[in-house]
Amino acid sequence: MRITIACPVAMVSDANHLAMVLAFGPADALTYNGGTWQDSAGNLYSAASGIIGSQFLGMATSPLARPAWDTDNLVNMAGAGRAQAAVALVQGDDSPLASPAQITAILGDDGLAALAAMGLVPVETGR
Repeated sequence: MRITIACPVAMVSDANHLAMVLAFGPADALTYNGGTWQDSAGNLYSAASGIIGSQFLGMATSPLARPAWDTDNLVNMAGAGRAQAAVALVQGDDSPLASPAQITAILGDDGLAALAAMGLVPVETGR
């Protein structure tokens, strides 16, 4: 199963801490970066899309626990919790538009189609 996530740039730091909790380690702090996607109002988002395992949704919606690898307290658990609370997970055809007030996640086979369903387009860059 594929999940595609649009994260408002203001939530990138917290979302990266959540990614570290839910994924594999410190490298997941680089999951989200600058805004390369935008909505019709010009709000910027960072996006990620990938295949998830069968246990991911349960982990993502359960109370968060510090990862066993995080012996140096690298993860900001409060930030991870804020990001988790901001996630709007959508399954099926009920695709909401991305919003600067939430992290929007859509389950589906096509990441680019999910971003389009959220009303996002790539940010134009100079040529």
